Amino acid sequence: MKIFILYSFLYTSYFFVPPFWGFYAHSLINRQAVFSLPPEMLVLYKAEVEFITEKAVNPDRRRYAVEGEAEKHYIDLDHYGDSALFILPIYWQEAIQKFPEDTLRAHGIGPWSAYLTFISLTKAMEQKNKAAILRLSADLGHYLGDLNVPLHTTKNYNGQLTGQEGIHGFWESRVPELLAKDYSFWVGKAEYVEKPQLAIWEAVANAHAQVDSVLRIERELTAQFPEDQKFSYEERNGLTVRVYSREFTEAYATALDGMVERQMRKSIKMIADFWYTAWINAGQPDLSTLGQSVLEEEKFDKDPKLKVRDH
Repeated sequence: MKIFILYSFLYTSYFFVPPFWGFYAHSLINRQAVFSLPPEMLVLYKAEVEFITEKAVNPDRRRYAVEGEAEKHYIDLDHYGDSALFILPIYWQEAIQKFPEDTLRAHGIGPWSAYLTFISLTKAMEQKNKAAILRLSADLGHYLGDLNVPLHTTKNYNGQLTGQEGIHGFWESRVPELLAKDYSFWVGKAEYVEKPQLAIWEAVANAHAQVDSVLRIERELTAQFPEDQKFSYEERNGLTVRVYSREFTEAYATALDGMVERQMRKSIKMIADFWYTAWINAGQPDLSTLGQSVLEEEKFDKDPKLKVRDH
């Protein structure tokens, strides 16, 4: 299996922090989701599996180039208090009537944005627009994957409020990087999602319920590991980089009782289900007749004026 492992963000020559689920995990999740699709969809998705795999990372690259992109990857539920899931409207139009739009965007619009991407994918299916189907499928996979990450649901997204800086990349990148080869990723066949918006918010609620464990367990293990055992050094692209040690990573994954694997599996199943649902809602178009399309490379010219969260 060819997995695209791309590491682009080295904050110093000694400390390595991959973004979000990590390029490796996002690519792996999108790729695995393809194989849960029915034959009528596989005719396109399996043929273009390398595109779906490689372009899974485009939304992260886009964060640094396109205004309004970064806020699509998360939601700070705790900004709204303990009752956030009860007071935040499920539907975007209701949300902007209840809260100032700039406030919503400042604290993340992940759940609403993911649904809009799903609607766009459905329309692309209806129009039999091959290039748009593939691009939006890759994007939707990324956004749904992000919303299954606990630290994408909290304002303490990198442990910066509790002295645990680096935990974001540790949980979603270092752990799968070292251990995913032993995970089981067969999640069964894609199923129709009756209420996509509710399904998105349920995934967010489930992820958010695990934030306390993500932070607490890392803090407890840190107290048990000397600094020179918690971290180690590896060669990456000709640079010596500081990483969480294998011993600390394995101890953390064990203490989490398989949480990272479970959330990756949930991401894979959810993505396949949403792709399938978009296809059903579009009238089950024949994807074998889309022909050849020129899949243009998206350009990412970094905009230094953009304020983007660094994880």
